This record gives sequence, C-alpha cells and structure tokens, in this order.
Amino acid sequence: MQVKTFYPNQTIHLKQLAASLPAPYLFSGWILSMIALPIAIFLGGQAVLPTVITFSALLQVTLVLTFLIPAWGWRVTLRTALLVMGLAWLIEFTGSTTGYPFGAYHYTDLMQPQIGGVPLLIPLAWLMMLPPAWAVARCIAGSRSRLAFIAWSALAMTAWDLFLDPQMVAWGLWAWTQPGGYFGIPWINYLGWLLASALITAVVRPGPLPTRPLMLIYAITWLLESLGLFFFWGLPGPALVGFAGMGSLLWLAFMKRKIGD
Repeated sequence: MQVKTFYPNQTIHLKQLAASLPAPYLFSGWILSMIALPIAIFLGGQAVLPTVITFSALLQVTLVLTFLIPAWGWRVTLRTALLVMGLAWLIEFTGSTTGYPFGAYHYTDLMQPQIGGVPLLIPLAWLMMLPPAWAVARCIAGSRSRLAFIAWSALAMTAWDLFLDPQMVAWGLWAWTQPGGYFGIPWINYLGWLLASALITAVVRPGPLPTRPLMLIYAITWLLESLGLFFFWGLPGPALVGFAGMGSLLWLAFMKRKIGD
C-alpha cells in the first residue's frame, strides 16, 4: 500500500514504515494516554496533570517524527524539528513578554521545566500538531500554490486552538490579563495563531508529506478533543466549536483527496 504525497513520483510504502518503525505501538500508546487522562486525574488529582500531559505530548511528537523520517530522512527531519521548536519558543517568549501577537498572557509555574518563562512542552506541542496541519493543508491546497498551502496550514493549526486554549486555561497552565470573548480567550489570540503558524510554515517550507498517517493523527486529535471537552472537562462550547472547525477542514481535505485520487 502506498501513501500519495502530492508530489510527482513521490510515494511512501506503509509496509516499509511498519517494518522499520513501531508506528502501530506508538499510535496505540498515544491514544491510550489521551483516553487515560481523565482517569489519571480522577485517581491522582490535579497533581498528576503535568506528568500525563507531557507523556502524551512526547508520544505524539515521536509518532509524528516516526512518519516524517522515512519521507525526509533523519537530517532533514531533525533540522525541521529544531527549527519548528526554536521558532515556536521564540514566538511564545515574545508573546508572553510583550503581548504580541497573541495578546497579554503568561504561563503559570505548573508545567516545568521552562526557559524564559515558556514551558518546554509548548514548542513540543507546536511540533506535534504542525505537521498534521501541513498534511491537511497539502490535501486541500495540492502542490501548486505555496501561498495557499501556507494559508491552509495556518487555518488547520489555528482550528486546533479552538479546543486548546480554553482547555489549558481551565487547567491553569496559562492565564490572560484580560479574558476575551471566545470562552474567556481574547480574539486577538487567534489572529496571533494564524500569523505564527503561517510564519513557521513559510520558514520551514516542508517537503513531501506522508499525508494519510498525519491526517489520521489530526483526525484522532479532533475526535478525542471533542469528546474530552464535551463529556469530561465541562467545556461544551469549545468542544462544539472545535468540532466544527477542525472537522470542516478534515472534511474538505478528505473531499479534495478523494477527487484527486
């Protein structure tokens, strides 16, 4: 079985992937870690929250890199990962110290370790979701227009934050100086996400992507975030809006891919 990358003569063999890297085990572990989060908090209280979140994020980052390495090679993948995390840290450091481009906010001490007041988990979070967002954008935009790809990547990444910010604020990971109109999150935050996602994508210029597995990661994140926020975390509003936001992009990507196939 082959995965199309929307680049001429570029395909990735899933059998080779499965034989060389433990992707199925990582998928299973990552999904179980997300499902186990409310159980862990119920049993261990809020004190276990940082550990469980970090563990789940590390699994997802590893899973994403597992699919990128066969497509790009170790060197390009490592260079891309360092570039994404470095730019993400710089943007978050600038944002949390100046208020631009997300609005005035600050990270609490809950997540450790931190560099310059920014938890190291934050750049990892950008790395774990930006490649899946790129895959969605590639399916929608195709390979002809770089600007369209950048724009759709920014939209796909920002759609995830429709879940993320209300959830993380409710958990006490960061706080806004002046709560805003989107379930306590300032609207300017989402303009900042669009700009930051577009900037990182434009600088990185990602190459051919294993779109199917990365889109699957995006889809599982969408589904589990929707269910988690609605049923477990008491955030039905962000759950429904995020469901519509990420879901509409997934549907569009699926339809574009189906037409392309």
